Amino acid sequence: MGYIENLEKLNSEMIEELANSVRINSAMSDAVRTPDGEVYPFGKGVQDALVHFLELGKRMGFEVHNYDNYAGEIVFPGDPGDETFGIIGHLDVVPAADDWMYGPFNPVIEDGYMYGRGTSDDKGPVMAGLFAIKAIRDAGITPKKNIKIIVGLDEEHGTESVEHYRDVASLPDFGITPDANFPVINGEKGILSFDIAQKLKKHTPKEGLVISKLQGGLAANAVPAQARAVLASEDRTKYDEISERVKRYAEESGYDISAKKTGTSLAVEAHGLAAHGSIPEKGLNAVSILMEFLGKLKFAGDDVTEFIDFYNDHIGFDLNGERLGCKLADDKSGKLIVNVGTMEINDEVATMEINIRIPVTFDSTEVYAGIESVLGANQGIVKVMDEKSIYIDPEDDFVKTLMAAYKEYSGDKDSE
Repeated sequence: MGYIENLEKLNSEMIEELANSVRINSAMSDAVRTPDGEVYPFGKGVQDALVHFLELGKRMGFEVHNYDNYAGEIVFPGDPGDETFGIIGHLDVVPAADDWMYGPFNPVIEDGYMYGRGTSDDKGPVMAGLFAIKAIRDAGITPKKNIKIIVGLDEEHGTESVEHYRDVASLPDFGITPDANFPVINGEKGILSFDIAQKLKKHTPKEGLVISKLQGGLAANAVPAQARAVLASEDRTKYDEISERVKRYAEESGYDISAKKTGTSLAVEAHGLAAHGSIPEKGLNAVSILMEFLGKLKFAGDDVTEFIDFYNDHIGFDLNGERLGCKLADDKSGKLIVNVGTMEINDEVATMEINIRIPVTFDSTEVYAGIESVLGANQGIVKVMDEKSIYIDPEDDFVKTLMAAYKEYSGDKDSE
């Protein structure tokens, strides 16, 4: 039996094991130390996903390695095996909001799709890789190169996992990362994550309307589906006026925003649509909805007003840095992408966490220079992550080989 037939035979098992993996909430959390002293660097859920994947590989008869709970590896030896081909993915997922129709960790199949956190990013692809090498081996084929499926555990937040793997294991000579779309992606924009922060003076409701607390979003690389501001004023009659303005704003804009009295305060809550931070156009940022409305109110402190005005004047619903000083684009990879992933305002500080995708012919220095040119005097940047872009020429032999394989087995002759 050929490996294509083997894949079809293994399909139901692959779907079942993917569902088992998706049921594990592997969003990164605080490190855990077990009673016997073992450390799970990225939390119990991520560890459970790693254990499930490696145990599956072991049951299939492959050699497996756990590198100190930082990364895992499943090995299919080749002949003569001088070089290694890597299939590199990750098992951690973006934190999930509560607005899922079926629930993020309750995989459901409908109309040929499995719905659940991680099905496409990246548990589905690494599971497909594992069952692919099983289908090849069961067909009696010995690859010319060693094949390693390498899984990281903190891709959605950083690079600690892969850096540890690099330090303690043997890197592959070449490979692919099945963490995107078919047929072949030969480049990836650079990724920046940073905070824009502003210190605030403490104001009390006796001085007028204040923001007691504002919170929105779960992660820098996800479009916030929800944002909430708690407002307070000694003059409670303002709450009815603000509630009426919220209602009018919702009717005029079509956005999902509402106000509700809670104790001695008024809570204003906006709902948007979650999406990955690399494709914010597929979502609707709840923080932007909330900030646009708050910009219509008069607050006791000029400092919080300055922060809100900065957001609305320079970010708002823009997705490509149009007013943030960093509108960049190139022919190879398109426009720069901006996503405000989280927002927090309290008595002491206002902070927004921003995730930017940089076109491959630019770098972070050009982005930061542009943003710094529009920052207010009281605002500053706290740099978090700077990943360089990747680009391989479409005429590269490896890219052409992958494209040829895709076209042969998919029948799709048109995609590029």
